[in-house]
Amino acid sequence: MENPVSKKLDIIIPAYRMHSQSFNNALDGISQEDAVIRIENVTNHIIWMVGNLVNCRYWLANVLGIEDKDPNEEIFKDAKALDTSLKYPSLEELKKEWHKISPLVYQKLLAVTDQQLNEAYEFGMNVSFVPENKLNMVGMCIGREDYLFGQIGLMRRVLGYKGMKYDVDEHIKY
Repeated sequence: MENPVSKKLDIIIPAYRMHSQSFNNALDGISQEDAVIRIENVTNHIIWMVGNLVNCRYWLANVLGIEDKDPNEEIFKDAKALDTSLKYPSLEELKKEWHKISPLVYQKLLAVTDQQLNEAYEFGMNVSFVPENKLNMVGMCIGREDYLFGQIGLMRRVLGYKGMKYDVDEHIKY
């Protein structure tokens, strides 16, 4: 692993990179047709989950000062509820966006300083034991990604796919 400027991210960066690996593994073999299936019309579909993963990476990019915007932000911003009247992007489009923004965020995570991570960043949760700063936003993003990967893992099994593997692609350096 490359050495981050901030030692505060020593535990975060491996988690971030594992999520980059998990993204491909979680979606391995899932067809576009299956990616829009909802269970008993009460669950989110995989496209919604993947769109939220991509949006989370763009959101983190913006927190860290990267100005790129999620082209599907209006559909996914703030974990907006699934809306069956909307046309969602394809799985392939979302995969491309993930691999476009993720290396940029990774490089920023390596370069960000403690001073930048300590900068106030309001996220409106008003939890007494969670300071609202950029460092905790990074942590919140990792937690959100964990949650979404868990949902995709469950959907894989419900849809008849094998469980997600934890294979590592050494070519993914972010």
